[in-house]
Amino acid sequence: MIAIDSGQIAAMTAQLRAAVARVQGPQEAAGATAATAAAGAAQTEKPDFAKAFKAQLDQVNALQQTSDQLGKRFALGDDSVHLSDLMVASQKAGIAVQATVQVRNKLVSAYQDIMNMQV
Repeated sequence: MIAIDSGQIAAMTAQLRAAVARVQGPQEAAGATAATAAAGAAQTEKPDFAKAFKAQLDQVNALQQTSDQLGKRFALGDDSVHLSDLMVASQKAGIAVQATVQVRNKLVSAYQDIMNMQV
């Protein structure tokens, strides 16, 4: 069983906060108060689902490419690549793909529900 230390948890939390900051925009990501955000909401652009979804797909793609590159380097005998690094990268890429598939399934289900509604 692999132990996760506090540094890894902090890194994961930072990644999640960065993803939220990309979706929310620079004003809210900077820690603006709710009153300031509400006052500036009319002036700022609202989060765009398509942009957020594309950004997440790009991240999934980057994880897959990183995993693939580590696998190739490990197979070629690169001593700087450890098996544990390869396995962690592979698992991250796999989990990201699974999560993406689940999001796609939910989107398709919601679309079908909307299309089946009677007008």
